[in-house]
Amino acid sequence: MTDDGYFVDWDGNLRSTDDPGGGYLCEVDKVARYVAIMTKSGALVHEATYYKAQDDVAKAGIKAPLVPGSHPWGSKADGF
Repeated sequence: MTDDGYFVDWDGNLRSTDDPGGGYLCEVDKVARYVAIMTKSGALVHEATYYKAQDDVAKAGIKAPLVPGSHPWGSKADGF
């Protein structure tokens, strides 16, 4: 189940829980402020803190660029 909000990926980019990219899906627990980023088959690939709005990310002192879902996860140097 996705829910609009944001999380920081393993490269320090801010992503939308509605469009995480990479073919991944997000499961969001708003109460726990938790995001599980999973493959379509259900394998967990990343865990992150849930932020309801971009302002909440800034209030947490995080400076992360917002990237679209089309932005790749990882880099060529990482083998992606």
